[in-house]
Amino acid sequence: MTHVLTPEQVADFHRDGYVVAEAFFDADEMDIIKTYAKADVALQQAAFLRADTQGGAAKMTLWNEAGDDLYGIVSRTEKLVDATEYLLGEEVYHWHHKMSMKEPFTGGAWEWHQDYGYWYKNNCLFPDLLSAFIAVDPNTLENGCMQVIKGSHKMGRIEHGKFGDQTGADPERVAAALQQLELVHSVLDPGDTLFFHSNLLHRSDQNRSANARWSLICCYNTRRNSPFKQGGHPSYAPLQRVPNDAIKEMGRRLMASSN
Repeated sequence: MTHVLTPEQVADFHRDGYVVAEAFFDADEMDIIKTYAKADVALQQAAFLRADTQGGAAKMTLWNEAGDDLYGIVSRTEKLVDATEYLLGEEVYHWHHKMSMKEPFTGGAWEWHQDYGYWYKNNCLFPDLLSAFIAVDPNTLENGCMQVIKGSHKMGRIEHGKFGDQTGADPERVAAALQQLELVHSVLDPGDTLFFHSNLLHRSDQNRSANARWSLICCYNTRRNSPFKQGGHPSYAPLQRVPNDAIKEMGRRLMASSN
């Protein structure tokens, strides 16, 4: 295992429910990912919308399988998988990955929620799942960066219900949490990666700026936490890592094929 995170970052993750690894993917890798994604017609055609409670709609494309396209390659990159296993302390497998696309002026909000609030319904016994939120565009206050409630993963699973088209956490309990715990806005540069626990309360505002806020989110489950019955997400299968230079190698192939 390549320890691309420090022991201090792992301790921060367990204490706070999240940790930010700055420049986890370098500028060249992010240029490849951004250029490919922004020109990907199939990505846009596969996108779905989720209405928020403020009249906006969040847009997303999701994959349950980690294939050999660029997004699947990112989710299987050795350094990303190793970091996830270092944080969770055991073998992981691919749960899903998704591109969150907040377009200028129109990108919708995501309500307060825990990922385990709905992954619980996919028949996982434990909240031993993690998301790696990779900034493709700059994530700013103006374009609706991620917000987290520090340490809220220690509250356990909160009841969730429907708010707009989204599944959100019990507002009364969220309000109580905000009275005791710190609200953090996760401002990120492209390539920065926010690793967060599945019980961490998080949300984001609408994009009210002229700048897009795209983010690639790779999610993982632990091997022992494979669903005890079918529930909409894959059961455990060994995750086939790819070398850390796989993104740049694919970038070279894509560039050659376009010439």
